[in-house]
Amino acid sequence: APDTPVIDQVYSKLSNSITVEWKGVPGATSYMLTAQDGESFVETIVKNSPGTVTGLKPATLYRITLRSINSGGKSQPSPFRKVKTVLAAPILSVHSPSCDSIAVSWKAVHMAAGFSVSLMRSDGLGRMLKENTTSTSLIFTNLDPGTLYTIKAYAWNANGMPGDDFTYNQRTSPNAPVDVKVAFSSGALRAVVSWMPTEGALTYSVTVSSGLLKMRCNTSSASCMVPSLQCSSEYYVSVTAYNDAGSSKPTDAVSLKTIPCAPVNISIEEDEPGLLLVSWSSVSFGHYYVVFVKSDDGLEVHCNTSYTQCHFQSDCGFTYFISVFAYNKAGQSPLGDIFNYTTAPCCPSDFRAVFISSDTVRVTWAPVRGADLYETRAAGGSGVVLCKDTATACTLSALQCDTPYNITVYSVSEARGSNTSCAPRYVATAPCSPEIKNISKEGLSVISVLWRSNNEEATYVVTARGEAGLWHCKSTGNSCTLMDLPCGSAFSVSAVATSAAGQSLPSYSVPLETAPCCPNDLIITQVTQSVTNISWSVGLGAQTYVTTLESPKGQAKCHTLQNYCLLGCITCGTNYTISLRAISQRGLTSSCTYEGYSSSACCPSGVKLYRLSNNGIRVFWRSSDETINYNADLRGSKGNFSCTPSSGLSHCDITKIPCGDLYTVVVAPVTDKRPKLTFCPKKIYSVTCSGSSVGMVIYRGKSNAKHV
Repeated sequence: APDTPVIDQVYSKLSNSITVEWKGVPGATSYMLTAQDGESFVETIVKNSPGTVTGLKPATLYRITLRSINSGGKSQPSPFRKVKTVLAAPILSVHSPSCDSIAVSWKAVHMAAGFSVSLMRSDGLGRMLKENTTSTSLIFTNLDPGTLYTIKAYAWNANGMPGDDFTYNQRTSPNAPVDVKVAFSSGALRAVVSWMPTEGALTYSVTVSSGLLKMRCNTSSASCMVPSLQCSSEYYVSVTAYNDAGSSKPTDAVSLKTIPCAPVNISIEEDEPGLLLVSWSSVSFGHYYVVFVKSDDGLEVHCNTSYTQCHFQSDCGFTYFISVFAYNKAGQSPLGDIFNYTTAPCCPSDFRAVFISSDTVRVTWAPVRGADLYETRAAGGSGVVLCKDTATACTLSALQCDTPYNITVYSVSEARGSNTSCAPRYVATAPCSPEIKNISKEGLSVISVLWRSNNEEATYVVTARGEAGLWHCKSTGNSCTLMDLPCGSAFSVSAVATSAAGQSLPSYSVPLETAPCCPNDLIITQVTQSVTNISWSVGLGAQTYVTTLESPKGQAKCHTLQNYCLLGCITCGTNYTISLRAISQRGLTSSCTYEGYSSSACCPSGVKLYRLSNNGIRVFWRSSDETINYNADLRGSKGNFSCTPSSGLSHCDITKIPCGDLYTVVVAPVTDKRPKLTFCPKKIYSVTCSGSSVGMVIYRGKSNAKHV
């Protein structure tokens, strides 16, 4: 083991550590520092001098020993040295009670005899303030408002040795804003408050109060808008600055008087003809008043007074619009209610009456000065029809058609009542609307319309309206005939009556539907020997179709929504008659006829193949009709072959057919006009080879093969 080291110096600069210095020992690779406090100790391994032991308690006396270490072991402990750790740093609690002071406080520190606290602007400007004290709090005054300061504090012991220090940054609260100004907007009833920015202020709060009402506006700029102020009110405005240290004192309140409210309780009286008196109630904060009187011809006069009434000249037949405003230094009051006063009206002129229908007339006239509304009376028939309206037009409805009336228009005002000297005008109503009683079908495209006539002199026009177009007929009686209506079409039939007085309303519409059109094209295709497919073009107006094939042997029928149909139970080789009925949605039917149809000849039965001596094959079958010609087809992988016998025979021969192959055999009737039939049954035969040319014909079906 190495030699025992000797401690040269030991000291504490931080409250949780002690530093040791020594001379190095030859052969030592490291050193062990031990700090012992009673029964507890802390050990630290270091490479060389100086070395520091950490994790110690502040203001505590420790015994320090040192050992040298190498691969051979540890030396004996050095003679111990006693040293005490310095004091712990005080933990500060800091705030700014006012804009020019900072208060600092802390808890007592163990073994501390006193404390040292220094303060300086964080930007380095100005001088540093330092205070030594034995208490646990102090206040720095005469500081700059809204300024960030750095505070540093430490404790010392009875020997005057300083301990750890503690640093804290604190800003003083801001000073109250200055140069507060209030700009009032009379039109919007709001105020813009502005001020000079305050050093260190982050936000501002504007308080606007009036009695118990308080409004606030918070902002980070140097101005703020306060909306929704009340008219005829006095407000007191103050501004407070804020930062993270707190708030300033509020500024001295600035008085703000708003515009006066609009005058109320306005009354208008006509003291005597041609003289109007306008009066109103007094308004708080109103210094004087202006009354504006504007007539309906655009002429405007006004009256400026400090009293609560004004007189104006007036003319009859005019409407006057009157408004009153109050004023003070803040501006004009808001617009209040606008009143109108109308003098006695005159009779309407430019009278016109236009009939909208047989029982409705629209009456118009030129506007009359001073009229609040107009009363229109129509006398005639069995009573009087009355209409009141503020417009210069009136629609008199529920008049009796085909009847003369005396129509009079009176102008009315609330102040003067009705002018009863206006002259009437004679007007006759239009004919009464006809009523369609019956629509009957006279022919394929001929329709007769019958209506009830209740007019003295009128001409009637009947109209059939549909997607296919318009059809008309005219009569002075009670019926007429619509000609050449197209098939498969829907119409709405109505009638109107006309006379010198005008045209009636149309009658109620009556629906009319013509029978559906027959399909133009019809195609028949035989699907199998007993099944036939019939298809046709769409018939206009048809919803369903009934198709019938009929012969002496029987009938096949199909009822369908489609434009095609499969008919079964068809007898082969039979002549059929074809009929088709097109049926509309409402059940109207058109019967359609077409050319007859002959089903295909019957397929033969008993088809068999026999080997001939010359490498040929004979095909046999049984025919139901000896007059039918047939064709036999053999198809195999080595070739396709066919034969057709002479008329009346039921077999035919195919020569030089290769053996050793499977053949599909089909025998079908021969048709002249129709395509080749494909639905006759198919049979598969195997033609085997025996030796070079002799073989057997074997029928292959779903059961076991058999020799033929």
